[in-house]
Amino acid sequence: MKQLTVVVRPITAEAVLKVVSELDINACLVQEAKGYSRQKDYLERYRGSEYSMAFLPKVEITIWVADAHVLEVEEKIMKVARTGRIGDGKMLVVDVGWPGAMEF
Repeated sequence: MKQLTVVVRPITAEAVLKVVSELDINACLVQEAKGYSRQKDYLERYRGSEYSMAFLPKVEITIWVADAHVLEVEEKIMKVARTGRIGDGKMLVVDVGWPGAMEF
């Protein structure tokens, strides 16, 4: 079993969650996150003053997938999340096949 952690822009999170719901996924966890990467930061104006927004809003989606379906899930998520611009997101794949894992 693999754990996929997908960090995407909030605007593409709904499309990614739709793809995840259409696939045979055992579990899913969604949480808000803040990211700092190649985008660096941008300036935000508030009441006439400029503020540097170093951490940009992101959505972190963690799913657990059987080994046989990992490539299919990766391809479908990248297809809907990729816009071609810097800051589209990241996908991390980790093996979580530990012995004695159980659900409760």
